[in-house]
Amino acid sequence: MSMTGTTSLPEPRQAELKPLFEPLKAGDIEVPNRIFMAPLTRNRAHEDGTPSELAIDYYRQRASAGLIITEASQISAMGKGYLDTPGIHENSHVEGWKKITEAVHEAGGRIAIQLWHVGRISHTSLLPGGASPLAPSVVRAKTQTFTKNGFEDVSEPQAMSLDQIRQTIDDYARAARLAVKAGFDGVEIHAANGYLIDQFLSDATNQRDDEYGGAIEHRIRFLREVTDAVTSEIAPGRTGVRLSPYGQANDMSASDQQGTYGVAVDVLNGRGLSYLHFVERFSRDIPEDVMAGLATLAERWDGVFVPNGSFNAAEAAEWIAAGKADAVAFGKLFISNPDLPARFALGAELNEWDQSTFYGGGAEGYTDYPALGDQLTA
Repeated sequence: MSMTGTTSLPEPRQAELKPLFEPLKAGDIEVPNRIFMAPLTRNRAHEDGTPSELAIDYYRQRASAGLIITEASQISAMGKGYLDTPGIHENSHVEGWKKITEAVHEAGGRIAIQLWHVGRISHTSLLPGGASPLAPSVVRAKTQTFTKNGFEDVSEPQAMSLDQIRQTIDDYARAARLAVKAGFDGVEIHAANGYLIDQFLSDATNQRDDEYGGAIEHRIRFLREVTDAVTSEIAPGRTGVRLSPYGQANDMSASDQQGTYGVAVDVLNGRGLSYLHFVERFSRDIPEDVMAGLATLAERWDGVFVPNGSFNAAEAAEWIAAGKADAVAFGKLFISNPDLPARFALGAELNEWDQSTFYGGGAEGYTDYPALGDQLTA
């Protein structure tokens, strides 16, 4: 996990943006600035889940981020939910990711991999032997995924047996172990956006009557055991967790958002984790009561807090200066601006993203966005 290069940035020209450029110790991960790159699914991996050669350049270009959080990467063949997403469960995946971590480190960056199991958000054509997707309960999502045939409704899931739950927890541990072998500085557990861990948290998708269902104290058990399994393989201080309270992605809901996610935050507290990452502003017009609820949940967290969602540079710096956040994760802005921190520092114009190239394809819309070039020395 050593870094052989350095990523130097110009001094911010606007004094109010200086909080973005202060170093931060996120658990055991020391980052040079507070502009994190959010996980972004790009659907450009090989069919077997190995990252493509293009991904080396893609992540290297963005090494000036305080911390790169990679695109979500499935922890097992049964965790896959979309076409051409990367994995972290085979030795070939390790070798592919190692090229990426080495490139990022040589450029002076830090990089964590997001560990992902989609649960019910999948299709039988994407899973081994045409298996039904795994889920806490047989509750089919009213949403679609992307397969070789294009967009298709997700398949009806199967309710996980206790053995399948234990195997999946072991898969998370193995993925963390492989992430260490691949040279990552850390991992992020994806417990947000309606995927498997989030499905266990919600009483709408978890209708079990065993030790993993029912009261929130039972529904939280899967998140707790996954976190403990991951941190048994990589230090807690190198492990982040992403949650999405009040989120509705992938047909999600919960009857008591504050109660559900309040317990989730409490369970994660005191474990010495690197950071907690919230999908905060999933749109620009969130009701005030939801924003207040998110703020209440964030205040319960006693470690490094990283919100994500529709922030601009000034807003992010304001949140950090006010103590509402320790760093801010940017998504689409990093897609179209590989040198985003330098652009923020110089007040430079931002490239506009092309949403038609977000998912799938080659270099276009992936590694061909222009950098500032000579403006960096201006």
